[in-house]
Amino acid sequence: MKKNIAILMGGYSSEFEISIQSGNVVYKYLDRDLYIPFRVHITKDGWYYVDDHDQKYSIDKNDFSLTLEGSKITFDAAFNTVHGTPGEDGLLQAYFELIEIPQTACDFYPAALTFNKRDCISTLKPYGIPTATNYFLNKGDTIDSKAIIDTVGLPCFVKANKAGSSYGVSKVKTIEDLLPAIEVAYKEDDEIIIESFLSGTEVSVGVIQHNGKDTVLPITEIVSENEFFDYEAKYMGKSEEITPARLSDEDTQKVKDLALKVYQILKMKGFSRSEYIFHHGEPYFVEMNTNPGLSEASILPQQAEKAGISLKELFSNAIESCIRLQK
Repeated sequence: MKKNIAILMGGYSSEFEISIQSGNVVYKYLDRDLYIPFRVHITKDGWYYVDDHDQKYSIDKNDFSLTLEGSKITFDAAFNTVHGTPGEDGLLQAYFELIEIPQTACDFYPAALTFNKRDCISTLKPYGIPTATNYFLNKGDTIDSKAIIDTVGLPCFVKANKAGSSYGVSKVKTIEDLLPAIEVAYKEDDEIIIESFLSGTEVSVGVIQHNGKDTVLPITEIVSENEFFDYEAKYMGKSEEITPARLSDEDTQKVKDLALKVYQILKMKGFSRSEYIFHHGEPYFVEMNTNPGLSEASILPQQAEKAGISLKELFSNAIESCIRLQK
């Protein structure tokens, strides 16, 4: 019997449209021999099933059910492609755990932890995971530009603590650029992380659960035309993504081992994509994405293809894994 699968997309953040793209790719490639897919838009105004004619039907949040033509439809699993809040910060994960519907992303606490860049780095440091030097600010704090620069140096990066797709991120080259960059970051979040500049090759590493095993996918090297891997570089063709990365065998193994260690320290499940920069020859952890982009051009699908995993297999495996773990 085919399983009803709700494909969650949208969300409440600036990444809404990117999430819609990811969700539509899952909808396109989901195996119709095994599953009946339902596109579910998560919006601030409500949660809706959207059919192929763009007709919207409300989801009952009490039990995450849908009524069509007088018949109640329930779901065997939810495929979570919501980037940002509430799909990547633990809120949806906690909701589905409470109502006992399997969902494809990690559990609520690892999601909340990794979505908070400052807490994630603070958790990893005692395990010896190398990261940039950082400085934390909350909205309303006194800003001592000299103390910040004395701590992290120049150039540095100012980032919104809880945001994705490089929203609220600026590269700061002079002390005069610091305050404007902080204001940009505060537009996305009331918490900020300021980090020292790491110079070196940037790579993105996908780690997934595949056939019951934590699996590191082929590594992608990021070569941005811009100052860093910003929104334009990620989504508007202003970067080159080379898979597999042009690394030595030794460096490839180093970053694979580190990415797997981070995945397991953070008790990840499902898909993840983490970023690393080889600084002075060693990979430094930058951040973790627990709901990475899933369009055909996104990094994780590229990596899966290089590993011989089709999108149909990738998505089916994610669904069956989360259902198996729920039992």
